[in-house]
Amino acid sequence: MTDTATPSVLFVCVHNAGRSQMAAGFLRASAGDRIEVRSAGSMPADQINPIAVEAMHEVGVDITAEQPKVLTTEAVQASDVVITMGCGDACPFFPGKRYEDWKLDDPASQGIDAVRAIRDDIRARIEALVAEML
Repeated sequence: MTDTATPSVLFVCVHNAGRSQMAAGFLRASAGDRIEVRSAGSMPADQINPIAVEAMHEVGVDITAEQPKVLTTEAVQASDVVITMGCGDACPFFPGKRYEDWKLDDPASQGIDAVRAIRDDIRARIEALVAEML
């Protein structure tokens, strides 16, 4: 990360339908254009988890326009920070990148109450990440 370039973060989970989309939504909402945000999945789903969309809508963050995307080597190379959420060894590793693994429950097949708890955990982690990066 340099002072002149916009820092970038890539969120990766298996399906890119819940955790990584919620994290990306929170980071876009709190950092605006000060941090470039990407998200991807090692095995992307067909659509974003509707319960995750509902949980985010409750806190004023709209992720309805997002679509699950496949994880590419280029996305990892272009990011300063790579945050994984359960994708394990599927995430490519490049020296010099900052990697974090956030242990978060998968919201797939869970009810709104469980997804709210995951959402709130992600929001707290994003707030700490923004404070650290900016």
